[in-house]
Amino acid sequence: MDILLIAGLWLDGSAWDDVVPALEALGHRPVPITLPGQGDGSASATLDDQAAAVLAAVDSASGKPMVVGHSAACTLAWLAADARPERVAKAAFIGGFPAAGGQPYADFFELKDGVMPFPGWEPFEGPDSADLGEEARRDFASAAIPVPAGVTKGVVRLTDERRFSVPVLVVCPEFTPAQAQEWIAAGDVPELARAEHLELVDIDSGHWPMITKPAELARILAAAASEA
Repeated sequence: MDILLIAGLWLDGSAWDDVVPALEALGHRPVPITLPGQGDGSASATLDDQAAAVLAAVDSASGKPMVVGHSAACTLAWLAADARPERVAKAAFIGGFPAAGGQPYADFFELKDGVMPFPGWEPFEGPDSADLGEEARRDFASAAIPVPAGVTKGVVRLTDERRFSVPVLVVCPEFTPAQAQEWIAAGDVPELARAEHLELVDIDSGHWPMITKPAELARILAAAASEA
């Protein structure tokens, strides 16, 4: 199966470099997506531009792909399910949840000169980054791509309720499946409260398992793709 891989904020398609060969070895075709404004040199990209890039990958996939979003990009994966519910075999969310319609995509940190730079490690101290060593932290920070304001402040628009019939996998790194279930039950994740087919899987890692646990993450994604 084609597995479309969408990295979260400050990352480009190379974030999946260690996951790709592991997925290929398991018989799947991984397709890392470099988003407009996150690796193509554009500082004027918008959320609509990023969503269009994901939809282009869905439309060009062989058969029905699984669309994988990490962190903020969980919303991009869900936007693909909303726009192409008949084409997406499964949506997988790693370390995050899709935003509801009408919410900003990722208005989390201060903007500088029209972009949102990586804010440093202080906001991510604790479970998010506990498994990242000093070298990995330095490499991440030095390669981090400031995300255009047109992306981070873009408003999420969801239009097709058939998205709720698309099977969903939530990979839980710095939080547990039990915590995720509590948040969903409490109404904190309204989009997943209405998902008709929802699976939650634990992975013992911080927020970036594609960096620290790529083989294990690949096994989880491959298993989910095989069940789609």
